[in-house]
Amino acid sequence: MTLRMDDSINVLGGALEACSVDPVTGFFRNGTCDTCPEDRGSHTVCATMTAEFLAFSRYVGNDLSTPRPEFRFPGLKPGDSWCICAARFLQAHEEGCAPPVRLRATHRRALEVVPLAVLQEHAVDHRPDD
Repeated sequence: MTLRMDDSINVLGGALEACSVDPVTGFFRNGTCDTCPEDRGSHTVCATMTAEFLAFSRYVGNDLSTPRPEFRFPGLKPGDSWCICAARFLQAHEEGCAPPVRLRATHRRALEVVPLAVLQEHAVDHRPDD
């Protein structure tokens, strides 16, 4: 089965930038937060991991720190960038432990779950002209 990728547009309406190639992230493991209808978790928010967010994610049942080679998942550490699920980002925001995000590397489909104002609140690349 071939997956059809959605257009690579970020939350600001521009071209989607790379999130991370070390480690290689994304639903497609192409370094970007590209998505498609089969990406049920909407791995669309490009976030920089913090110890606090990694601990929160583990606490709510998604251990992002432990390597899982069978899923091509290296395990993450603070400072790594990773395409995280939009709903998990929103949950972390509501709990006060959302990680920093890069708007230009966050897919526009994240806006189906997370308001732009919330993403901007945590953005490391936000400029007033955005």
